Amino acid sequence: MAEDLKKALKKYFGFSKFKVGQEEIVNHLLKRNNLLAVMPTGSGKSLCYQLPALLLNGRTIIVSPLIALMDDQVAYLQSLKLPADKIHSNRTYGENASVWRCFMDGSTKILYISPERLMTRKMLEALGNLPIEMFVVDEAHCISKWGASFRPEYERLSEIQEMFPDAFLSAFTATADNATRQDIVQKLMAGRGRVVLQGFDRPNLSLSVILKNNWKRQLLEVLDGRRDVSGIIYTLSRKDTEIVSDFLNNKGFTTLPYHAGQEGEVRTSSQDRFMTEPGLIMVATIAFGMGIDKPDIRFVVHTSLPGSMEAFYQEIGRAGRDDHAADTILLYGLDDLVKRRRMIEQGAGDDGHKFRENKRLDALLAYCEASGCRKKALLSYFGEETDKCGNCDNCIDPPELFDGTVEAQILLSAITRTGEYFGRVHVVDVILGSSTDKVRKRNHDKLPIFGKGQEHSKEFWMALIRQLFASGDLYIDLVRHGALRITESGRKILSGEKTFRCKKIIAPKSKKRKTETFVPSNHTDLNPDLFNQLKQLRLSLAQEKKVPAFVIFSDRTLIEMAEKKPKTLPDLLLINGVGDKKLDQYGRIFLESILEHLSQQDSEFIT
Repeated sequence: MAEDLKKALKKYFGFSKFKVGQEEIVNHLLKRNNLLAVMPTGSGKSLCYQLPALLLNGRTIIVSPLIALMDDQVAYLQSLKLPADKIHSNRTYGENASVWRCFMDGSTKILYISPERLMTRKMLEALGNLPIEMFVVDEAHCISKWGASFRPEYERLSEIQEMFPDAFLSAFTATADNATRQDIVQKLMAGRGRVVLQGFDRPNLSLSVILKNNWKRQLLEVLDGRRDVSGIIYTLSRKDTEIVSDFLNNKGFTTLPYHAGQEGEVRTSSQDRFMTEPGLIMVATIAFGMGIDKPDIRFVVHTSLPGSMEAFYQEIGRAGRDDHAADTILLYGLDDLVKRRRMIEQGAGDDGHKFRENKRLDALLAYCEASGCRKKALLSYFGEETDKCGNCDNCIDPPELFDGTVEAQILLSAITRTGEYFGRVHVVDVILGSSTDKVRKRNHDKLPIFGKGQEHSKEFWMALIRQLFASGDLYIDLVRHGALRITESGRKILSGEKTFRCKKIIAPKSKKRKTETFVPSNHTDLNPDLFNQLKQLRLSLAQEKKVPAFVIFSDRTLIEMAEKKPKTLPDLLLINGVGDKKLDQYGRIFLESILEHLSQQDSEFIT
């Protein structure tokens, strides 16, 4: 079975082996098991459902929230001559009708569709007459009321299991905390679904946070020494992408702005250039990144606070997909926090949704203020424990600390004595001895801990809460409406078994992070001239076919071609990412390019 699966992987996608975790998920789906897979960005989650969809007897519906993502994935599958297509609002009625006819007669086996289009009465009735074997929900956190990108129209997907009892469901996302995972499985699969959680740790990524006070100067400091490598700079708004891009271009960098307000052709052209040109920096909103398979992105910079830990993790995950060193730097300031709060309050969703989004923002702020290892703070949010990374700014250049054990015990005692059922405002009111209506109503003014923290300010206690959260000693329970809960590590502080070293709580001064000069990936046999020649060839083919460049071949595949320098079509078929379909389409033209380059080298050597 394992060998047959690897043969299918090579046949359809050109890969000789699975990435970590992929084979386990594929096997579960081939057994028709309901499944939720949480896989980090860059781990190849789309292949995990595309390969089973090709091998199963029936047809597959893939529910996707973004038209651009559907377009890219379908373009990639069609470039492999695989039976996939899409129905969405950016296509004409005639195009959608033609796709539907092909799906009905079975010549198209995989159909991408939005949740809004899928859950219409007409579509559901039509699908009821077809042999649908698997439904796939991509970006599945959108279905959860706890999810950071909750979309109300996703909720109706919970009806699929009852409407199609002979089909099974799989769901995929890159980021989902425990509450979100439970909610997805309960809604989509009535609680009967396996959860496969692939580790969130990306050891090759360094993590840094800088308090923003002069973004232009600080951004130039961050980019110093990074002119010749590819990177992404994320901004808060469309206007900001233009401002930052213009500023950097005037300083001698090569950048392109990218946001959802641009014409599709402009975005496609910018994306192709980013995939092809070395040293190009993309300045973008969150509209950029999904479906980008560029392995050598060496840095991701945020010029303002992202919306949540989930969004932050997904965005930094686009760096270093080749497993070589990459840097992530977050510039943040209080103005960013105010803007994010305002965006939440003015955005869609009920009060409960806005409350949870604010709590997620609190968690990200806690990460920014962490006194210890940032990797520990980041992974603890997703319920994963790790040792110190030795690779973040706090590990490399530790902040000034003091023994805050007594203060931490006062805070943790207040959380315990109030039942671990209240948020930070109420807990701090108890510590400061504030006789609010809420405190008096619950008799919390009678607790022995009441007023024990009056020697410090409210701001001190709020900052201490964030630091305890960041160090993994506290967590925010979304199910309990944002209540502060104590972890096992926190209980050891409370009992005196462990001390708490606290970052000095003052307004931090701007400082430049000590950075190491980036050492490029060690591809000892790589011919850089040949590699660039192959990238140019790929770009011209992509422009001719009007598809993103990575649909032709990924950078990984071109790197391997430039390393191994295949001289025959059978040799080319051994390259990872070259299967039978790609060989038929592009094999000869890429082989000719390689042979031409080698011939020129030989003639130069003879001369």
